[in-house]
Amino acid sequence: MKKNIKILVIDDEVIDLNICQIVLGREGYNVKTTVNGKDGLRKINEEDFDIILLDLNLPDINGMEILKNVRENFPGIVVIIITAYSSVQSAVDAIKLGAADYISKPFNPEDLILLINKVSEENLNIKGKVSIEKKNSEGNRFGDIIGSTEKMKKIFQLITKVSETDSTVLITGESGTGKELIARAIYNNSSRKNKPFVPIDCAALPETLLESELFGHVKGSFTGAILTKAGLLEIANGGTVFFDEIGNFTLYIQGKLLRVIQEREFTPVGGTSRKKIDVRIIAATNKNLELMLKDGKLREDLFYRLNIVPIHIPPLRERKSDIPALVYYFINNFNEKASKKIEYISPNAMNLFTEYDWPGNIRELENIIERLIVTHDGNEIHSEHLPSSFYQSTQIVKELPKNNEELKKVKKIVKEKLYGEIERSFLTEALKRNNWNITKAAKEVGIQRSNFQAMMKKNKISTKQYK
Repeated sequence: MKKNIKILVIDDEVIDLNICQIVLGREGYNVKTTVNGKDGLRKINEEDFDIILLDLNLPDINGMEILKNVRENFPGIVVIIITAYSSVQSAVDAIKLGAADYISKPFNPEDLILLINKVSEENLNIKGKVSIEKKNSEGNRFGDIIGSTEKMKKIFQLITKVSETDSTVLITGESGTGKELIARAIYNNSSRKNKPFVPIDCAALPETLLESELFGHVKGSFTGAILTKAGLLEIANGGTVFFDEIGNFTLYIQGKLLRVIQEREFTPVGGTSRKKIDVRIIAATNKNLELMLKDGKLREDLFYRLNIVPIHIPPLRERKSDIPALVYYFINNFNEKASKKIEYISPNAMNLFTEYDWPGNIRELENIIERLIVTHDGNEIHSEHLPSSFYQSTQIVKELPKNNEELKKVKKIVKEKLYGEIERSFLTEALKRNNWNITKAAKEVGIQRSNFQAMMKKNKISTKQYK
């Protein structure tokens, strides 16, 4: 897929151009470069680029003018700003005008690769999604969200209504159910859609850096604060900020966030003056916030400020009629990514997909489809191509008699046992693929590390014997 992504680097420093071309070229990206803005604009008009790395300080044209031109005439191109440490504020201003992100000079090659890979996944994988059986997804979609059940239809209606307002939204649901997709759908249908959308993974940011990342800091406010830095809230000004896994905030950060919600203002770390912001807040969590309230882990005043418009996403096992459309959607997606042409999935295979309870929800379904597409050589998927534990466990339950009350009880017990076996197999296979590294395994299957560890504990899985 990377070879199909074309990147244009516009920078008047030849050394930086060479770094970008060599580093990104080795990663498989198609990279072109230019040392001035006029030539850059000419290339943009003549060729189809997916990503532009743009230096703001060019000798002939101001980088901001190029950014505005691209946003107006080529809205599908992702723009990343290259800036010096001394002009980070200019990069923040560029993000407000529609740039996706920025990277400061001198940049580390690894940071450059991570950033390009990130924007590629987030912004470019939405192209060309035509289902292998269109009838299964047409009329049952809201943007990139697929669903035809009554629960999902109500969510679609709620997204439409709440998008017309600036009300705070709280999205709840298990890991992997698509909470960020809901947040982005609200954003994309709101009056703020041309302003920044800033997702903040509250679980990924270490507590020691969290306050600085959110609110920014002034120079000299702590060891290592060699420059004044804008926080994520300031970057989101005018747009929408999405707090993913809000239940991970400490009581101290909760208090600071409450002030942001109430007053729409904050004070940077080490600062003395307050900064006003205009943001729409969307929060999400897979935790039981009401239980956190009882346990004293969540401020009551913050909960009620967040819970203005609650949206609960049902787990995939409660909306199994949506599974076929999701399967077709992901097959088409990964057909394009892997340059494959899977054209058919057998009814037996589809039955197995719908029988399975999907503890990892839509993310798990997506991961299994990707694995099938990457490892399968033919153009059809049959039941024998599915993971053996996945196939055998669901089939055993399916074949139990249904006409005897005692056997129904037995079926329930066996199904619960087999579900545990499926979940255990799901965890161990993920760990094996990642050399028994819990963090990597959790990231691959799209489950929070803490939740992944809880599932391991429940299934009595330990990695000690493999280290």
